Order: sequence, then C-alpha cells, then structure tokens
Amino acid sequence: MEELGCTIYAISVDTLEQALEIVGLGLTFPVAYGCTKADADAIDAWWGNHPPDGEHIQPAEFLLGRGGVVLGSMYASGPVGHMGADEAIRQITSRERRRLAQEAERAQNPAAT
Repeated sequence: MEELGCTIYAISVDTLEQALEIVGLGLTFPVAYGCTKADADAIDAWWGNHPPDGEHIQPAEFLLGRGGVVLGSMYASGPVGHMGADEAIRQITSRERRRLAQEAERAQNPAAT
C-alpha cells in the first residue's frame, strides 16, 4: 500500500492494552482503540451483541480517494467479509489508471471538458 501512496487506519473496540498487543504482532499502521456504538453509528456500521464477546462493531471498510471521497465500502454483519489486500490494491490501481487516462484525455482535448 505504501508503494501506492496509500495509508491504512484501523479502529477497534479493544482497550489500549489489547490494541498495543495486536500492534505488537507487527502491524505497520495506526490502530485506534475504544470504538463505541456512537463511532459505529457515525460510519453507519452495524453494531451487535455477540455472546460471549458482548457488543461490538462489525467489520466496515472504506476505500477513500483524494479529498476523502468514498470510492468503495464494505459492511459486514458478521466476522466474514473483509476486503483482502490484493482486492484493495486491484481497486486502487484500476481507479488510478482510469483517473490518469481521463487526465491525459482532457490534456489532449481541453475543449471537451
């Protein structure tokens, strides 16, 4: 992701101690902790009660472009449904190719814009 100029962020319901333990496993991106139901509501993610773990946010992933524009999103109602790194890279590179092609076309034909 770094080669593509992308940044990854994560948020979890974990406590600070739990988040530090996960980051200690070798994560190379920031992990926020203490996600609340209000945080989940702010991104329209599903929040549910899942015994024996209790209440927590379900996976929600966003691919943001320049200026914070949402280019893609994924919401899950269970533990399955994460976007893999390969899929994210494919989406990012495809979007970037289209953007560059559009810019080149506009440069060659400025009257068409």
